[in-house]
Amino acid sequence: MKKGLFITLEGGEGAGKSTQMAFVQQRLQNNLQEWGKNLQVTREPGGTALGEDIRGLLLDYRQTAMAEDTELLLMFAARAQHLAQLIRPTLAAGDWVLCDRFTDATYAYQGGGRGIALSRIAVLEDWVQNELRPDLTLLLDLPVDVGMARASERGELDRFEREQRAFFERVRQTYRERAAAEPCRYRIIDAAQTIEQVQAQIDTALTPLLAGLTS
Repeated sequence: MKKGLFITLEGGEGAGKSTQMAFVQQRLQNNLQEWGKNLQVTREPGGTALGEDIRGLLLDYRQTAMAEDTELLLMFAARAQHLAQLIRPTLAAGDWVLCDRFTDATYAYQGGGRGIALSRIAVLEDWVQNELRPDLTLLLDLPVDVGMARASERGELDRFEREQRAFFERVRQTYRERAAAEPCRYRIIDAAQTIEQVQAQIDTALTPLLAGLTS
């Protein structure tokens, strides 16, 4: 049976991922059901009971003493469980996975943001994932000032959202560098536009994948 497709949605704080995840989910489900395929929607860190517990630790703003290496290893621990319990079985069944953030976020936040060497992250990526990589990554990109202003309107900030502007500038830069290095996988979406304009860009990015269902 043909392997399913793995789509990820990435972006910094305030990029509108929650809104656009719902749009992508509906767009994909409307097409996949016609062809007898299912869509598994998930997130990182999280996606499993164990992963959600780890997520709680990672986002808890009271965890001010967490070491950078601890943060990195917890991310990959949650990811290893996520892959084993949910992502790999879904893809093996020929179904599709839509994930809110994946390893690109680790490169951006722990690599760019925290300053951990990207080569160290790559070692963990290869160990935990082997050859598995997303088929398509939608990067919601917008200026850091805009994203931080949006995030501040959501209420209490988590441990990452409390970082300073310089941290998020490094996150954005790393995302953009990765997108430039892998143009076949990444689609950069201008998330500073209106919701409708953002969705039109996403729709354009998804069309080739959905067209493949009929081939």
